[in-house]
This record gives sequence, structure tokens and C-alpha cells, in this order.
Amino acid sequence: QVQLVESGGGLVQPGGSLRLSCAASGSMFSIYFMAWFRQAPGKERELVAKISSSGMTTYIDSVKGRFTISRDNAKKMVYLQMNSLKPEDTAIYFCSIPEMNYWGQGTQVTVSS
Repeated sequence: QVQLVESGGGLVQPGGSLRLSCAASGSMFSIYFMAWFRQAPGKERELVAKISSSGMTTYIDSVKGRFTISRDNAKKMVYLQMNSLKPEDTAIYFCSIPEMNYWGQGTQVTVSS
């Protein structure tokens, strides 16, 4: 069993930055794809970015060039650096191991002036 705990959300002005962190417990963390999803009010949950065990990354078009996903297997951590934030990035952000259907509790990101 793996537990995921997100942190780092908050309120930020448009154009600002936030860094989300996800701490994982349990063994075999390093073999899994890790991902960040988000869900905005009234919308379906969407995949934002994912990273393979070897560090290959994929992003949705709307965050390319602004967000960076990374991982530290030794520390069992996954990060999402979010720059040039826009109001449409406002959502609850979830850390996940999709292939195992493990999810964190989510952290709120609000981009507003």
C-alpha cells in the first residue's frame, strides 16, 4: 500500500509561481509512473503531467512551457513546479499513481488577483 500526501498549494496572483510536493510512503515507489491531475469546479479531473520511473515527462498542452514535473526516487517525492500561473489553472491538484489507482487528498491552487 502506498500513501500520497500533497502540499504546497495556496493563493497566488496571475503570473506567479507555486511548487507542489507529493510525499509517498511504501515500497517500490521508484518503479511507478507518477502523475499530477487537477479538477476545477464543475469540470472533470484531468491529467496535467506525468513522469516515468526513468524521468520521461509528458504534459497537457495548456501547461507546456510553464509547468515542470520532477521526482526524487531516493526521497520518494514528486514535484510540480508551476510558473506563469493563470486563473484557469485554479483547481484542486492531486498526486497519483494511476496504474495502481492511488491518490492523494489533493491541494487547492487558486490563481486570482
